[in-house]
Amino acid sequence: MIFRLKKVHSKIFLTIVSFISSFSISAAQAPSADTLLQRANLDALIDYALEHQPSVRQATLDQEITDLQIKNRLADWYPQLNFNYTYQRNFQLPVNIIGGNQVRFGVNNTSALQLTASQQIFNRDALLASRTKQDVREAAAKQTENLRINLVANVSKNFYDLLATEQQRKITEENIIMLSRSLKDARARYDVGVTDKTDYQRATIALNNAVASKREIEEALKAKTANIKYLINYPDERELTFEYDSAQLESEIFLDTTSTVSYTNRVEYQQLQAQLRLQQANVSYNKWSYIPSVAANGAYIRNFLNDDFAKLYNQGFPNSYAGLTLGFPIFQGGKRKNNIIIAEKQVQQTEWDLVNFKNQASSEYKTAMSQYRANLANYVALKENMELAREVHRIIELQYREGIKTYLELITAQTDLRSAQINYFNAVYGLLSSKIDVRKAEGAIRSE
Repeated sequence: MIFRLKKVHSKIFLTIVSFISSFSISAAQAPSADTLLQRANLDALIDYALEHQPSVRQATLDQEITDLQIKNRLADWYPQLNFNYTYQRNFQLPVNIIGGNQVRFGVNNTSALQLTASQQIFNRDALLASRTKQDVREAAAKQTENLRINLVANVSKNFYDLLATEQQRKITEENIIMLSRSLKDARARYDVGVTDKTDYQRATIALNNAVASKREIEEALKAKTANIKYLINYPDERELTFEYDSAQLESEIFLDTTSTVSYTNRVEYQQLQAQLRLQQANVSYNKWSYIPSVAANGAYIRNFLNDDFAKLYNQGFPNSYAGLTLGFPIFQGGKRKNNIIIAEKQVQQTEWDLVNFKNQASSEYKTAMSQYRANLANYVALKENMELAREVHRIIELQYREGIKTYLELITAQTDLRSAQINYFNAVYGLLSSKIDVRKAEGAIRSE
């Protein structure tokens, strides 16, 4: 009876384990919901890109590797302990001549246990690592941040470019509906003898051109979608549907054009500052080459000597010591002096890099702001043009139906309206892109 109960319990236990294992495997194999975008708006695209873009991940790994390398260099300040075990079998003992006689020294079996310790007191490599660890970490972190900022800017500008093309597609579809209606009306007028056949022929030409334009725009959308997938490292075989609010985006186009820029906000400037501090530390490092390196060391050794291997470890002969090691290169052919001069010139190079960057940052900001102001003026004018073109088209369409205006004038009004709408949306998204350039130039884009 007890055996049967144990057998039943074992079956239940194995069933539970199998269920948990199968659930774990299924969970591991099932794609995570986080790997695909549920809402592909701009914020979601940026977050996905920062999480999955290979260059950003590589930069993060480089940052982690740098941190571990720093820890390795700092480990030299800690006491270094080592243990060695040796065994040696002498088949022929060494011979020495004493008083004209051959005398063999040693025993057939020797062994030793050695415990050694050392402590750096002054070592310029370890000292350099200790003094520059923060700057090295900052340089690696700024490199990652710079990649992330550039990725945010690129994804944003490509998203706006895609939206401008998407608006072109929508406008073209609306234009096709309008032209189809116009073609139907022109054909009807021709059939009843109100107009000649040139009206519906023009309508057919305009409709065919609009259909061809739509196909061209759709192919451009596919290419731009593929480019965004590449930028964010999204699976190529998965669909990506974009979400956006035109009204909200249009409300975000404005920025303060009277603000002054500080280049110190730029991550590139902060990188150069960290590099300058590292170069200055390198000057000190080369000057430390004139200071002796000092280390404390010691050891405990227990030797075992015996001709009979079976009795080798019956008795040990210990010895131990402690001491200081001072290393001082006296003459190296002028190498140390030259290294100091090289390091000082590298500092000067970095200082000039900072001057050059300040000029570059100022030029980039002024150029970006000038382009933004020009795009803003263009946006205001094109918005007014679109409203006027819509009103003109409405009036001419009514007059055409009343027989006051010709079909050619209606086609012209429709073409003007379509061009005005496309130009307007290009201006909106172009203005948003130029705003990205301004914010990047002033160091206002953050990747967190």
